[in-house]
Parts: sequence; C-alpha cells; structure tokens
Amino acid sequence: MTDAGTYLGQGWDSTATLVDERWVERRPKRAEVEVYLRRELTVMPWLAPLLPLPVPVLRLVSADPFVVRHELVPGGELETLNAVQGKQLGEFLLALHAVAVADAVAHGVGPAPVPLDRFRAEVLPLVPDQAGLLDAVAAAPLDTLVHGDLGPEHVLGRDGVLTGVIDFGDVHVGDAAIDLAWALHSTPPEFADALAATYGVTAELRERSLLWHRIGPWYEVLFGNDNGDPEMAESGLTGIRNRSSWF
Repeated sequence: MTDAGTYLGQGWDSTATLVDERWVERRPKRAEVEVYLRRELTVMPWLAPLLPLPVPVLRLVSADPFVVRHELVPGGELETLNAVQGKQLGEFLLALHAVAVADAVAHGVGPAPVPLDRFRAEVLPLVPDQAGLLDAVAAAPLDTLVHGDLGPEHVLGRDGVLTGVIDFGDVHVGDAAIDLAWALHSTPPEFADALAATYGVTAELRERSLLWHRIGPWYEVLFGNDNGDPEMAESGLTGIRNRSSWF
C-alpha cells in the first residue's frame, strides 16, 4: 500500500512529499512551473548517467493534476563543508559543463535569459549604483549546460562526503560561472579552494562567478514583487547591498 506521504518542504516553484520512504513526489505551485518539470522529465534520464553523483530522474505520476516523482536522493543539506566535498563538486561540475550543448538542445534545453528589463525597471531605481553589474551580466557568455541554481539546499551529503545534487528545474544553456557563484563565494576556504583546484577556475571565471553571486538577490526582489511579499523583496535588497561591497 502506498502511504499518504510525508511533507518534505517547498521551494519557490514546487512542493515535495516523501512517499513510501523511497519516492519524492513534486507538485508545481504555479501553472508555469509545469513546463520546467516536464523538461526535467525529458532531460534527467539522459543526463544522469553522464554525472558522477546521484541526481533526480523524474517519472510522470499524473498528468492532471500534474505530479512527478523520483527516487529519494540520499543525504541531506550540508551542515559543514570540507575539501573532500569541494573536490567532489568540482568533479561534478566538470562533468556537467563538459556535456555537449548540441545534445542538451536536442533534449529540450535552451537558454534562460536574465530578466534584465525587469531588473532595470523594478530593482535598479532602488540601488542606482548597481547599473554596471547588469551591464556585466548581460555580456556573459552563454555556451555551457548549467544546473542554474546550485546552492546549499541542492547539494546533499552525509558523513563528510557528497551524496547527490538535486533540483534541476533551472537547468539551461548559460554561463558556466553561474554554477560557481555560491561554491566559490559563500563556502569555507577549504571547500572553495579544493573545488577551484579540481575544476581549474581561472581568474576570469572567478570574476564572472562573483557577478552571478551578486545578481542572486535581484531575483529575490522580483519574486517578492510577484507574490506580494514585501519582506522577501526587502530581504533581496539587503542582499544586493551587502554583496555589492564584495566587488
């Protein structure tokens, strides 16, 4: 018998429930999110065998209401980060970024344009000294298959090693530096240094990764605006101001 499931939590786009202690079921929170989950249904069975860590491979459970599931990826959110894990993530990103873009496109993956017009209209008037950041992001190369939302909530581990990477809803053809933003700029030096050495991070790539790290809170402002959540929008503005001092 299938149990009713245990609520695992929710992100910006979907909710997750653990069923039978094995399956993670995901449901979109908004109609447009279904498009991203359908893309994962196509992409992940092809992509998973190319990667050195476990990732979710989605299966369709129901078309109406739309529900997908994947086997539970082991591990949990990391409480500490070490050099071994940094090396593992560097190896993971090397494999992901080496995937041929033409193959990704053939599986339905395309670019994910940065909402620069909205940033300029809704956010820049509140932080007018940040115009140069938007210009720099607009010039970034878009030539690599990327996870697109790599952060501590999507990198899992146990007993001091990584056990998987989850949530490929933002997978797209973009700038490789976006996947290095959190890993190089919000992690302990031993983790970041091991990742950089394994991946072969250049000075130019590190500089671009900082641009993407700084742009992250801009999305938080837009999400707060879209959902009538002024506290989230204000949190995003605080993040923009804090991260601007790193440049």
